Amino acid sequence: MPRTRRKRPRKVARVPRSAAPLPEFDRGAVPEGLVTRRVLRDMGLSPGANTGPVAILRCRLCATRPQWSCRHPTRGFLLRVDLARPKRTPTLAQELALDRAMAARSTCSRCSRRYYYCLPLRTVGSCDPCARGYEPTPGTYVTTTVTPVTHRLAA
Repeated sequence: MPRTRRKRPRKVARVPRSAAPLPEFDRGAVPEGLVTRRVLRDMGLSPGANTGPVAILRCRLCATRPQWSCRHPTRGFLLRVDLARPKRTPTLAQELALDRAMAARSTCSRCSRRYYYCLPLRTVGSCDPCARGYEPTPGTYVTTTVTPVTHRLAA
């Protein structure tokens, strides 16, 4: 019979809220102009000149313990919106390079069909229909009238 592992008791490191290096805010009490990275992304912005977090967004569990600092991994870091910049858009040459890279990963070397997904070219070397010897479903690959496959822009 295998031995069961003894679980070590987890030590909780409690830090008083006043000793926290950054100010902490509960959810719903965040001042104007501070948002998380996810909200910045939804707004179409990148962190830009933000060098680091300005404040900590406390998790829901720590909202019931206002005297302690939030140490959980579910806490969020808040950034300033006024220092954020718009996201960069890729140029046509960058999109063409990305499309060529994706075409190399999704085009079969035997049948020259470009699929809508990446192929296991390192392990198998070709698409699954070529490796197993059956005809692929027409909805799984890009149908074109020109051979070899003409590559489209990724975006």
